Amino acid sequence: MFGAIEAGGTKFVCAVGNSPDDIIESAVIDTTSPEKTMAQVKQFFQQQFPEPIRAIGLGAFGPICLEKHNENFGSILESPKESWSGFNIYRYLTSNFKVPIHVTTDVNAALLGEFYFGIAKGLHSVVYLTVGTGIGGGAIINNRLISGISHPEFGHMMCKPHPKDIDFKGVCPYHGGHCFEGVASGPAIKARSKKPGYEISEDDELWDIEAYYLAQLTFNLVSTFAPQKVILGGGVMKQSHLFDRIRTHFNLLNKGYTQLDAFNLNVNELVSPVALDGNAGVMGCLYLAKYGFGKLVT
Repeated sequence: MFGAIEAGGTKFVCAVGNSPDDIIESAVIDTTSPEKTMAQVKQFFQQQFPEPIRAIGLGAFGPICLEKHNENFGSILESPKESWSGFNIYRYLTSNFKVPIHVTTDVNAALLGEFYFGIAKGLHSVVYLTVGTGIGGGAIINNRLISGISHPEFGHMMCKPHPKDIDFKGVCPYHGGHCFEGVASGPAIKARSKKPGYEISEDDELWDIEAYYLAQLTFNLVSTFAPQKVILGGGVMKQSHLFDRIRTHFNLLNKGYTQLDAFNLNVNELVSPVALDGNAGVMGCLYLAKYGFGKLVT
C-alpha cells in the first residue's frame, strides 16, 4: 500500500491506496502552520490501514528545492506563506516514516495524474498549467519531467500587456503587472473587478483580457517546448467559456507559424481542459509512491 500527500497552500490532501486508481482512504487537512499541519499528516499515516505504507509520493506547493544533492532538498523556499519559508517537508517525513519519499511540486503531481490516467494518456510531450491563486506549471517532454536547479516557474514569465490593461499594476509582489501571475491569476481578476471570477458575467470584457494573457502564455510554452497538448486546470479554468477565447487568441498570436496540422493537431486538441479535475494531484502522488521517477528523469 502506498501514500500520497498533495500539499497545497490552502489544503493538504492525504491518501493511501494500492495504486493511483485504487484509493482506499483520504483526508483533507487545512494548511495552517507547519507544526499543526504536519502533525495531522503524521496522524493520518499512523492510522491502522490494511497493510503498512511502503512509500510516499509528495507533491508540494512552492517554491520548493528539488535539487537532490542540495542540502535544502525538500525545503520550501521563500514563500508568501511566511511560516512555511525554510520548512523542510522531506526531512520531516523521512524522520517520521522509514520509507522512500518521492518529492515533486503539486503542479507536477497533477501533471503526472493527467499524463498517465487523464486527458494526456498515451502522449509523450505535455505542458500543464494551473490558474488559480497563483499560476504554476510543469512539463513532460519526450517522456521526461522537465526540471533544472529548480522547477519551472511559468507563471512568472514576462508578458506583454493587453491594450486595455496598460494601467493595471498587477498583484505579483515580485513583478507587479509584468508577469502572468501578476495579471491573470485569480487575485488579479479580483483586483480588477473587485469581485471573484465566479461573480463576473461571461460577457464581461475582463474575460477577453484574461484569455489574451493565457493564450500568450500558451503560445510561449508551445514555442518553447512544442508539446502535443497544453492542459489548463485550476479554479479560474472552471470558467469553461475561457477555452474558446484562449484558442481564438492563440491563433491570432500564432499567425499560422506553428503549423499544427502538420503534426495532426488542431487548436482544440492543443488547448485542453483537465479530465481528472480534483483527483489528478493525488493520483500523481500515488504514481510517484508506487513507481518513483523511473524514466521520467534523466
